[in-house]
Amino acid sequence: MTDDTILNLRLLSKSYGEAVALNEIDLAVQRGEFLTFLGPSGSGKTTTLNLIAGFIEPSTGTMQLNDQPLEKLKAHERNLGVVFQHYALFPHMTVADNVEYPLKQRKVPKEERKRRVAEALEMVRLSEYADRYPRQLSGGQQQRVALARAVVYDPPILLMDEPLGALDKKLREWLQMELRRIHRELGSTFIYVTHDQEEALVLSDRIVVFNEGSIEQVGTAHELYEAPRTLFVAKFIGESSVFSGELSEGVVRAGELEFAGRGEVRPGPAAVVVRPEKLLVSGVDGAGLPADVTNRVVGEIEDIVYLGSAVKYSVTTVLGEAVVRVPVESSHAAKIGDRVMVGWRTADGVLLADEG
Repeated sequence: MTDDTILNLRLLSKSYGEAVALNEIDLAVQRGEFLTFLGPSGSGKTTTLNLIAGFIEPSTGTMQLNDQPLEKLKAHERNLGVVFQHYALFPHMTVADNVEYPLKQRKVPKEERKRRVAEALEMVRLSEYADRYPRQLSGGQQQRVALARAVVYDPPILLMDEPLGALDKKLREWLQMELRRIHRELGSTFIYVTHDQEEALVLSDRIVVFNEGSIEQVGTAHELYEAPRTLFVAKFIGESSVFSGELSEGVVRAGELEFAGRGEVRPGPAAVVVRPEKLLVSGVDGAGLPADVTNRVVGEIEDIVYLGSAVKYSVTTVLGEAVVRVPVESSHAAKIGDRVMVGWRTADGVLLADEG
């Protein structure tokens, strides 16, 4: 990622009376990146998008687009593209007319409008639907028209608020790939809001994880998955097994058990987070675990799920539930109710403060 910042948010906040929707966040958006705001409902991600779009005003803080102040401009003066979950197409206009509308508003010459509309529809692969009306299109086609309309005037940033949320899973996954292709072809800056972690992992160059009005962590999908900085991120991104206890002298203790992970945390309540594919499982005597798997806990298999290429075991231990995913060819002839040993290498666990 280059240091070419297109949008800079500083100490940005939004309050409604005593309710704080966004709490003094800082964020630098890089030119040309696909940046996703991810978090649970009420975490601040849509509030941030609406502040950037100009639909609401900040309580404090500044926003700069290409080094120019943004917060004093009205929404239509910011020239940003916006795509919502609900397509907001004009039902009485054809597809071509819908896409052309923002160009007419900007008084673009007729021949230039015609060229840009044709290019936008070709980009979203709807050229042959130019003369149809929204009611004659599927949900996925309508969303692609909305996307074409949002990019036809070449906005510096395209803002998208859960645009695929109303679509079925198969169509949603196909349109995710289309969004990736369109982003590559345009080279524009995309800011995308979703609560779906898989969607965020598939689409994004970087992901901003929101929680309770604050930013928990910003990073690539790989960074968030492999090196979460907080317990919230570790739990929210992908599946995790969380083993909690009290940290002292580099070791987490829970009763008579001691275990460890990589990272540095101050002494006190702490947890080791291990991803399912990093956990190993063997018979209750642990004889099947490699010698360097020094973190071990006994548990009982509560559930077994066949996933095609892998088998997932849910194991209840004194430290909590462990989720283990192993390739089918490495799976054991285990059954629900069996007692097993679960273990992990210290380097495969992430040590994090447990702030409760």
